[in-house]
Amino acid sequence: MSSPTGPASGLPVRMPRPRQPGRHRRPEPLAAPEGAPALVLAVPGTPGAASRALAEEAVSIARSELPGLEAVIGYLDGDEAEFPALQSVLARAADRRTARYEQALAAGGEVKEPEGPVAVVVPLLAGPDNALLRRLREAVMESRVAAELTDVLGPHPLLAEALHVRLSEAGLARADRARLFTVATAADGIILASVGGEEAVQAAGITGMLLAARLAVPVMAAALDQEGSVVGVAEQLRSSGSQQLALAPYLIGPEIDAELVEAAAKEADCPAAEALGAYPAIGKLALAKYTTALGISPQQAQGTPAR
Repeated sequence: MSSPTGPASGLPVRMPRPRQPGRHRRPEPLAAPEGAPALVLAVPGTPGAASRALAEEAVSIARSELPGLEAVIGYLDGDEAEFPALQSVLARAADRRTARYEQALAAGGEVKEPEGPVAVVVPLLAGPDNALLRRLREAVMESRVAAELTDVLGPHPLLAEALHVRLSEAGLARADRARLFTVATAADGIILASVGGEEAVQAAGITGMLLAARLAVPVMAAALDQEGSVVGVAEQLRSSGSQQLALAPYLIGPEIDAELVEAAAKEADCPAAEALGAYPAIGKLALAKYTTALGISPQQAQGTPAR
């Protein structure tokens, strides 16, 4: 029998498992800091059902990775009815933060007046596009809301992985380089198609090197919005020995008309993979831009943002 002070003598005592020390210790679960700014995913291009589904999937992944995160979607060319414009989304985020503060005061709580940005705006862009980024900056300024605009999502190894997956789905690359089998239609040269001019081509080239390492075939970046760029790269690849080319859009999707990708592939006389779309890495990279902007690390995430 047990006594009021514990188990009877001779019975085993269940003790709490000691916390595992060192680098093998299980990390603390990540959670959004109290009063953290909203993550606003800024979607370029003409709004539609496809771009909304893509953006919703990305913010859903971000929320699942960081419980408690307020993640919303704003459209650069929103119509205010079905697709809220970025400026309106930022204004509503500011109103919500003010309302939460006033409610806490009314409840008698000892709360600080909110500081720092109301929102962190993450462009839904794989690479730099100065024209779109300029419009995003203008939209943030027009909102008159304290918001921070992050860099685009790439270059990043996860985007190289996503490109590899999209090529394999189209039958243009092996799904797993470690397996000893071939794909009859596998490309031996990849055109990495970006938008945003020369700066975007250079940025895409970094991810292209990572993709080339994965596929063990040459990868060269080209600009869809520069006349002759895709054809010129196709000629370079063929002159260096590549015979079966493929076009891999270094695009998430909404930022450009899909017909431009099809036209470029036809002009280069090669098949094309799908855009990156709602690949899970997109949501994870959007969250990474958010946490980097706030200086949040896994150890800090349950407290307050680093200053």
